[in-house]
Amino acid sequence: MAIGSIGPALGESLAAKQAVSAIAQQPDEKNTITRTLFVSLAMIESIAIYCFVISMILIFANPFWDHVIGMAKGG
Repeated sequence: MAIGSIGPALGESLAAKQAVSAIAQQPDEKNTITRTLFVSLAMIESIAIYCFVISMILIFANPFWDHVIGMAKGG
């Protein structure tokens, strides 16, 4: 989960940095830039959510988990 969240975190920070820079250069386009930023951040955040969902599936719904536990117990 930690490795899968590094990419979206870096992507969000770069998107915010570019948006603030664009707003500083073109203050009249603030509404358009902000709207585009929020849509982009939502799409980037979905990657982190997919990573979280996949990690939860691997932890709790893994069909091989019973086999692993059986092997740990010596069965």
